[in-house]
Amino acid sequence: MKVAKRNKKRDLTAFSLVIIILIMLNYVGSFVFHRFDLTSEKRYTLSDATKSLLGKLNDVVYVKVYLEGDFPAGFKMLRNETKEMLDEFRTYSNDNIEYEFINPSANPDKKQNEEVYRQLYKKGLRPRPIEDNTDNKKTEQVLWPGAIVTYKGHEIAWNLLKTQIGKSAENQLNLSIQSLEYEFASCIRNLSQVIRPEIAFIQGHDELDTTDVKDIAHALEEFYIVKRITLKEQLNALDGIKAIIIAKPDSSFSEKDKLIIDQFIMKGGKVLWAIDPLYTSWDSIRKLGETMAVPYELNLDNMLFKYGVRINQNLVIDMKCSALPINKAMRGEPPNIALMPWIFSPLASPVNNHPITKNLDVVKTDFGSSIDTISALGIKKSILLQSSRDSKTLAAPVRISLDFLRHELNPKAFINPYQTIGVLLEGKFKSVFENRVFLADPKQDEEFKKEMKYTATGLENKMIVLSDGDILKNDVQTSSGKPYPLGFDKYTNQMYGNRNFILNCMNYLCDDSGLISVRNRELTLRLLDKKKVENERMKWQLINTFVPLLLIILFGIIQHYRRKRKYAA
Repeated sequence: MKVAKRNKKRDLTAFSLVIIILIMLNYVGSFVFHRFDLTSEKRYTLSDATKSLLGKLNDVVYVKVYLEGDFPAGFKMLRNETKEMLDEFRTYSNDNIEYEFINPSANPDKKQNEEVYRQLYKKGLRPRPIEDNTDNKKTEQVLWPGAIVTYKGHEIAWNLLKTQIGKSAENQLNLSIQSLEYEFASCIRNLSQVIRPEIAFIQGHDELDTTDVKDIAHALEEFYIVKRITLKEQLNALDGIKAIIIAKPDSSFSEKDKLIIDQFIMKGGKVLWAIDPLYTSWDSIRKLGETMAVPYELNLDNMLFKYGVRINQNLVIDMKCSALPINKAMRGEPPNIALMPWIFSPLASPVNNHPITKNLDVVKTDFGSSIDTISALGIKKSILLQSSRDSKTLAAPVRISLDFLRHELNPKAFINPYQTIGVLLEGKFKSVFENRVFLADPKQDEEFKKEMKYTATGLENKMIVLSDGDILKNDVQTSSGKPYPLGFDKYTNQMYGNRNFILNCMNYLCDDSGLISVRNRELTLRLLDKKKVENERMKWQLINTFVPLLLIILFGIIQHYRRKRKYAA
């Protein structure tokens, strides 16, 4: 009896100690926070840039996620990953992140659902029609895999699902999950910026007009104050501007305008060059069926050469291209409109080893040229866009004719693979006007340079050079005059990656927080083998049902015999 009492007292003491230790650990844990991420790719570890951004929040960020309801397993995975990411964000934001998941199709009234859909579309979310063949039953539904993020009365749309041409549904979901941290952090940064950087489209050299770049300008306005500036040889024209876009000029730059841009670069200003070296006319193609591509006289070659690139006076043609409609019917027969490959509109492939192009869809170009990188001391070059393996260059002048649509393409003729169409330059650039007089009067030249505080060696900087200005150009609806989204092909109804590419370019050039580096994260989805699941469904259902029961029964039998042996005496 005494032994039993001692054992009971010992057990109670041990139990009390365990309770006290647990209480103490929870108390200490309320002051000290740490999470252990045991995944190989550190899936649940936020970047330092994201943590810093979250720590600066002084009000609640409210997120409405429209990804709730009954949908396929892949979207459930996206939903769960989104929830876990939001929980992680909330932890580092001092509980300044709040969210709810909403089913936009929950209302049994279809008219009210359609009104909700219209509101979501107006706010910037995009629907995703899907087919579900689960259990051999084909069903169709429309999902809205996106969220509306609100902060201090301002809101922004966040599309969770990232699509890429030619990628499987599983890979697209993987890309979407990889992008969650960067996309959500970008939304927060955009909404919380008190003072937005100023960027400008340069005009005065017959660049693309406001209608041509209306869609991308609108998209950029979510991040920046977007202006249009005419240089007019004014020394202070670019004061206060963080980055400029030179979009498809077709007339010559004066030496003074070049010097203004050059010194803007030397003092840390960022530039996105989108230059067409050859003139082509779509009007001539539509009216006459052909045109000639001939060189422009832009007076920019020596600048770009000094910075580290040369845009060649040629056209890149590619078997991987967009399409144009053509009437294949003979004269007198009813029209027979068919889409035929248009080799003068290559689909440039993003080089995926850089944050700008990671997880990006192909980019549509029109009459693009090739770029050569030139030796420039201290300048790092990164290829962003290139043609496919089945591409070729045609030296100017080039005859462009709709007759190309009628001929079968010969793959053996495409002998210049992987031509560079976009390149990033980073480093300390040298002024193109170093040790050079650019005005007729040397005295006036010196005065001009002195007035603008001329410097020959620049600060650490970066710029992007594209050999096709049409990458930024949106099509316009003939009937309404409204712009199509940048990258939308009105003939094929295909959406290409132009819009996201330009946004990524400008975000990379202007990013001071290091947030763009988050795009380099690689997450691996451990997806189930669908064929194996289907074949072994019954086996695993039986295992999952009966094995736990058998283990419980076995445990009960063992416990029974242990107790019987212990108390047999």
